[in-house]
Amino acid sequence: MSKIPAIQTDTLTRIYKIRGGKKSDPKELVALKDVTIEVPRSELFGLLGPNGAGKTTLIKVLTTLLAPTLGRAFVAGYDVTKEPHEIRARINMVSGGESSGYGLLTVRENLWMFSQFYGIPSREANRRIKELLEVVGLGDRINTKSSDLSSGLRQKMNIVRGFMTDPEVLFLDEPTLGLDVGAARDVRRFIRDWMDESKDRTILLTTHHMVEAEQLCDRVAIINEGRVLACDKPTALKQQLQQAAIYHLQISPLDGITPETFERIRGVHHFTYRSQDGSATLEFILEEDDVLATVLNQLTAHDIHLLNLEKREPSLEDVFIHLVGMSMEEVERGEVD
Repeated sequence: MSKIPAIQTDTLTRIYKIRGGKKSDPKELVALKDVTIEVPRSELFGLLGPNGAGKTTLIKVLTTLLAPTLGRAFVAGYDVTKEPHEIRARINMVSGGESSGYGLLTVRENLWMFSQFYGIPSREANRRIKELLEVVGLGDRINTKSSDLSSGLRQKMNIVRGFMTDPEVLFLDEPTLGLDVGAARDVRRFIRDWMDESKDRTILLTTHHMVEAEQLCDRVAIINEGRVLACDKPTALKQQLQQAAIYHLQISPLDGITPETFERIRGVHHFTYRSQDGSATLEFILEEDDVLATVLNQLTAHDIHLLNLEKREPSLEDVFIHLVGMSMEEVERGEVD
């Protein structure tokens, strides 16, 4: 196996010029800032971050769809700026939620047409199409027009399109976007099995789903506002928070007290509050267990009843909160990738 990394970036930066700004003072959006990563061959590498973090921009640079503003990037040992044709012959890409394909063509016809762009012999292409459609549960739809497929089934067809060329490096941009729970689980299993079949394959996957990153990825880079904040194995990232105390509390409604009361308690690193019918849930990341006593005292002082208390192990969501200061959901509000 080649020692040349499948993907490598060196202080990669991408800046967009925003229309509408004055010529003397043009507006800019920094989508990527000094991104340096290295992905060895045979790794399933994840980019975990909210919408607007720069994940899609990074994939577009690596797949030669966008040029970097500063820095350099290599895929399969080739420079994305100087050798794009060498890279395109060795990669494939699937984006979640895309509506690719021609509606009047059947599933098989769409996939066969795509295979010809890559020079796959027709007999081999048809064999792969049939085999992969069976794996993702679309075998009985092989002769169905793609326009008659649901959005979830079309996404499964797109997944097959990405894998059927057996690329050296495969880019999956939110591959389970728009899929129901069962279909997403099937796709994740298929992705992991495909990787396990050969050491010559590499995947870069972007996601904002914590479970997806934990289940699939060998290593994860947490990205926000165009910067990579941390990069390691999911277990190693979570171990960074082993000293923190993470509690889930179910309580009676917060009557006579505001959520801000808890945020002002010394030792509360992060706090979230969700109201439900007849009760509420509190999530705390505390610097140490002793801080919990102060939290419980506040509940008692305001006659709020504790219904359930659970201490849990750190998750990737907790790691993100620790690095960014807010949850993924909070960051995503009102932002677009």
